[in-house]
Amino acid sequence: MTRNPLPLASVPSPTYLKCMSKHAFSHVSTWVFDLDHTLYPPSARLFDLIEVRMTAYVMQALGVDQHEADRLRALYWRTHGTTLAGLMREHDVDPGPYLTVVHDISMDSLTPDPALAAAIRALPGRRIVYTNGCAPYAERVIAARGLDGIFDAVYGVEHADFLPKPDHAAFSKVFAKDGVDTRRAAMFEDDVRNLAAPHAMGMRTVHVAPEPVAHDHIEFHTDDLSGFLRSIT
Repeated sequence: MTRNPLPLASVPSPTYLKCMSKHAFSHVSTWVFDLDHTLYPPSARLFDLIEVRMTAYVMQALGVDQHEADRLRALYWRTHGTTLAGLMREHDVDPGPYLTVVHDISMDSLTPDPALAAAIRALPGRRIVYTNGCAPYAERVIAARGLDGIFDAVYGVEHADFLPKPDHAAFSKVFAKDGVDTRRAAMFEDDVRNLAAPHAMGMRTVHVAPEPVAHDHIEFHTDDLSGFLRSIT
């Protein structure tokens, strides 16, 4: 867990850092979690399966070869936030069939995580999932991780009218649906881009990833989500 790294000579003790972190989250009553690479580790390589299906879908929908499909996917991810957003805006692709096809993957690489389940269940207040994938896919991941029955709501890109994170309007739509008071909420997310809007809305922001990245809109980093959650409760 890190927050605003200090010069080596002034690094506080682990006990102090834990108390500081716990205090920073004492006002939070809504806990918002991304899905992919946040509620399961990147080592599960689940997104690799999705990417294969995305490439195949782009090839079929646009009539291009694999190299061009991969190039377009990368371009749309950079410029539009997701491949789907680029396909919708640039080619008027219907999002419904796309979401069904690309998320029709095996969950065999996922295993239940009782420690994470206990840590999330212990959080005071409302607990929700918000993903750029679709909600049915998110429900399958949640079940495979042994996290079903823990969250109060699950939101996919369809609940933001197919606007993807990091678009500020996407967060606004989802949070309005759920009634989130962003001044009393925290966002846990692996994609650095997707923490900028929550931070601007007044949320606590936690980057969940193997390595920290320095950005003004990232308040905390952790490579151990369940351990981080235990430290603040």
